[in-house]
Amino acid sequence: MKVLTRWSNTIMERYLPDPYVFVAILTLLVFVLGVGLTDSSPLDMVVHWGDGFWGLLSFTMQMVIVLVAGYVLAISPVFKKLLSTLANLAKSPGSAILLVSFVSLIACWINWGFGLVIGALFAKEIAKKVTTVDYRLLIASAYSGFIIWHGGLAGSIPLSVATADHPFAGIMGVVPTSETIFSTYNIIIVIALIISVPLLNRFMMPKPEETFSIDPKLLEDEIEIEEKKDRITPADRLENSVLLSMLIGALGLVYLVQHFATKGFDLNLNIVNLIFFILGIVFHGTPKRFLAAIATAVKTAGGIIFQFPFYAGIMGMMVASGLAGVMSEWFVSISTAETFPLFTFYAAGLVNFFVPSGGGQWAVQAPIMLDAAQTLGVSYSKTAMAIAWGDAWTNMIQPFWALPALAIAGLRAKDIMGYCVFVLLLSGIVISIGLFFF
Repeated sequence: MKVLTRWSNTIMERYLPDPYVFVAILTLLVFVLGVGLTDSSPLDMVVHWGDGFWGLLSFTMQMVIVLVAGYVLAISPVFKKLLSTLANLAKSPGSAILLVSFVSLIACWINWGFGLVIGALFAKEIAKKVTTVDYRLLIASAYSGFIIWHGGLAGSIPLSVATADHPFAGIMGVVPTSETIFSTYNIIIVIALIISVPLLNRFMMPKPEETFSIDPKLLEDEIEIEEKKDRITPADRLENSVLLSMLIGALGLVYLVQHFATKGFDLNLNIVNLIFFILGIVFHGTPKRFLAAIATAVKTAGGIIFQFPFYAGIMGMMVASGLAGVMSEWFVSISTAETFPLFTFYAAGLVNFFVPSGGGQWAVQAPIMLDAAQTLGVSYSKTAMAIAWGDAWTNMIQPFWALPALAIAGLRAKDIMGYCVFVLLLSGIVISIGLFFF
């Protein structure tokens, strides 16, 4: 295993470009495929790209906030102490890898936005304690937990089809989560991944002489606060007011209690962001410390701000040209009733490279796959989950979703993708077995 991971890391370090270069190449590839495989002309593809370029602005802002607010929360005195206490459970490089993998998997099963940030921040904290652990593998282990998100409590597709009047309710009706998230085959897949992924990450540990370590001092997040040396003004008192922070915290707490009391366990991305924000404000104590933490955290968000619009442009070309449909229909054409969930999973994995958004991918593939499911006599619920798992699967080698973790860790995509390839292979086997045999 060590030989294979060494080879994989070498390949990735040599040939995997920066995520921006990757998305630029992906843009040109989709342009060429759209012209060659659909009725769209080159000008049509350019228009599709431009029309879609700003289509993820709302989502981009959500991702920036989940990263910045999560980072602010993590570098607060209270949360740093909590993470540090948990990190003390790791006594060796092996236990560090297992612990990070398990925590990340559970956190991503609860909520993907929460898991992405917490996993990477927890990995950084452990790296300060266990200085002999391979830092690249540690961050890759934190990211590997993301494989489980679409089979978890915040899976966008199963939650969508469980909502009344969802876009495809006329075809499949309302599908309860008992048939998707809490179905037997999905629970089997989730449990199998929770057991196997940490073990795989542990087996990929390099030899001590090949370990990539990082100076613990570089992992410290210093908050710079300008000290006031002359007389204190009323504005200074407000900026250093603990009472003001507590009042804002109370406002947020009341809203959160009301939200969960009336809507149940609706832990959507906006609620996660609000929780991060409110706890960050309270745990930093004063507005001045909170704003200083924001200034530190926002430096990590550049990749998301700049690259997400390019993926929106790719999605625009895929959807408007019909290219995503062409890819999906090919897999449908070679399917039988028995193999349809499996090929739907593979089709979704392929489309996910170009449309790395669960909701967007569902909108593109659902009409084709649901029609085929009806024709072949396959359940709509399993078809939906096959698309959901395909969307999660290839995220392991898609830099789009790794950007938040990489920004927090201070690494490049090529530093962790050599390990993530093997998580992709293992999870592909586990999910395929779950969808085909159960």
